[in-house]
Amino acid sequence: MYSLIDSGFEEKLERFGKQTLIRPSSAAVWKPSDPKLWKNAHAHFTRTPANKWTGREKLPKSWEIELSGLTFRIEPSDFGHLGIFPEHESHWLWVEEKLQGKKANVLNLFAYTGAATLAAARAGASVCHLDASKPMVEWARENANLNNLNDRPIRWIVDDVMKFLRREVRRERKYDAILLDPPTFGRGPNGELFKIESEMGELLDLCKKLLSDKPLFLLLTCHTPGFTPTVLQNLLKQTFARGEVEAGETLIEAKIPLPAGTYARWLP
Repeated sequence: MYSLIDSGFEEKLERFGKQTLIRPSSAAVWKPSDPKLWKNAHAHFTRTPANKWTGREKLPKSWEIELSGLTFRIEPSDFGHLGIFPEHESHWLWVEEKLQGKKANVLNLFAYTGAATLAAARAGASVCHLDASKPMVEWARENANLNNLNDRPIRWIVDDVMKFLRREVRRERKYDAILLDPPTFGRGPNGELFKIESEMGELLDLCKKLLSDKPLFLLLTCHTPGFTPTVLQNLLKQTFARGEVEAGETLIEAKIPLPAGTYARWLP
């Protein structure tokens, strides 16, 4: 189980199973609704003056939680990440709804530990799961095994996204749906540099070339400051001459809803 308990003073208080954690959230510029709730947190992660966990030694090395009927392994990292972005839960459910019964071929880029991949596979899709980090892909495969989805048609790929997409275009491979959650900055397995401002145009153009003749959707999510819903909407409208684009804030629902990124969805 996951829940956002409270937020404020640029932090969020979250429950991951039995563990309650405090982590940074730059959007939470308001006051916490109940400061007393924060006193019993098991661990606290801060980024300033340097990345640091307080109380991490009290946490299990890893544990499992269930969210939307899927099971995930949680493990605190030195960067404050836990192996899941719970704010994307609404996107997983949307993807699963759109793919249900379609037998679609899906490409999941910057796929991290595989939540969207698992949702798509559970809906009956064939999935190409791609991330530049081998440990993240191994983690995703472990999550698939936890959900008894390891026998589904999933291709697990460790590669630089841009190089992979260019090869797929040359191969004339096609996908019915594409998911992408590009980072602000990243590196491929061989040190390839990715910067969202300079790569986004070609990234979307390559994705467009890989969509099938009867595509279902393209879902773009983002956590980069400045990439507002309107920015993402403009990018998709320029990429696709036809179809509809809907965009908005990704929110973690709670008593005080917490913005946690943006999204845009293209539908033909």
